Amino acid sequence: MGLQQVLWLTARAALVFPLGAVVVMAWVAYVYFFKSEFPPGLGSPVKIRIYHIVSMAIYGLGYLGWKIGLCEEHTVMRRLIDGIPARKAKTLRIRDLQFDGVTVRVFQPKAPDTKLRKGILFFHGGIGMWGSIDSHERMCHFLAREGNSVVVSVGYRLAPEYPYPSQYLDCYAATIHLMKNAKDYGVDPECIIISGDSLGGTFAASICQELVKETNLPKIRAQILLYPFLQAIDFNLPSHQQNRLVPPFHQRTIVEAGVQYLGEKMSLAKELRKGSHVPEDMKMKLRNWINPDLIPKEFKLRGYKPSPPAVFSPEVYHQSQKAFDTRFSPLLAEDDVIRQLPEMFVLTCEYDVLRDDGLLYKKRLEDAGVPVTWYHLVDGIHGALYFIDLVVLPVSGTKRGMESVLNFVNRL
Repeated sequence: MGLQQVLWLTARAALVFPLGAVVVMAWVAYVYFFKSEFPPGLGSPVKIRIYHIVSMAIYGLGYLGWKIGLCEEHTVMRRLIDGIPARKAKTLRIRDLQFDGVTVRVFQPKAPDTKLRKGILFFHGGIGMWGSIDSHERMCHFLAREGNSVVVSVGYRLAPEYPYPSQYLDCYAATIHLMKNAKDYGVDPECIIISGDSLGGTFAASICQELVKETNLPKIRAQILLYPFLQAIDFNLPSHQQNRLVPPFHQRTIVEAGVQYLGEKMSLAKELRKGSHVPEDMKMKLRNWINPDLIPKEFKLRGYKPSPPAVFSPEVYHQSQKAFDTRFSPLLAEDDVIRQLPEMFVLTCEYDVLRDDGLLYKKRLEDAGVPVTWYHLVDGIHGALYFIDLVVLPVSGTKRGMESVLNFVNRL
């Protein structure tokens, strides 16, 4: 089902159940006016407002369509994120392949080269349930085209049809396949870069951590994390407080979707947001890794108030064991793993609830002596680079962000 079919589906839902459509429109208005914030420094505020209204309306009508039996629950959100297809790339050879049973899309420059190219593995975001190799194809086009690199985009299986950690395992399997067969795809095995945005950044970070244990494979040259999700310990960091209602994904949406991705009950999301899942001894151990005091003062100027400590619940702790897995929370990796990681590029966005995850991981790697290149989009939102190469309604900061990634790749 393409985007046009999704639009037709939502229109049909509105026609079949007009009262429900009115309710959806009322819900959109309520969320827009009372449950969303557009801070003064936000880039392209009018465009962001338009995207927010359109996406909420389509999602709401799609949800209505699901309730009355016109589609499956996740169909509309997935197709909405797939968005507008990328334009044909005349300078690239694009193939859909299988890497050990995992679907991948390989982007190779057509221009001949006398030497093997850099290889960029890319894991798309979407909280493990949305997104695809189609949704992030524009980003891969840009990296392959402008960076003269071979880009491999991994189409991992999605939850809930394929429960966690299927997504991580697919990404890991595709990574190992490329590392073992790099030259078959014109890739220099000594210059493989692992990258991803949002939850794709989670996969990139955790796979780099896993690979430090491997002794019979080439070393990963670098990792690129774009506004990554890296920890499920503290959802009251400054960025969570400041940006909890900033589109496109509110804090509550991200936490609830994360709980769904892990296959847990939705009631757990509220407890995670409070912090009642973390025992006191663990807080003491992690305070040097995950702590509001580690966030530079300039990122607290928009307002931050330390939250009162949550009452620990052993029951909630037991229910949330997956949240402590380093495949989901790479910031929890031990120091001996962190010290062995490849150099990192991390991009953070000011108006993103996940901003501080990137800042905390940046500090951990710097403290461990790992080279870090950091780029901060002062006017950016979560998912900012998703809008690259869009002719209609381009978003501020997107090109700057992608060029910062490109500059990092080109100097490796």
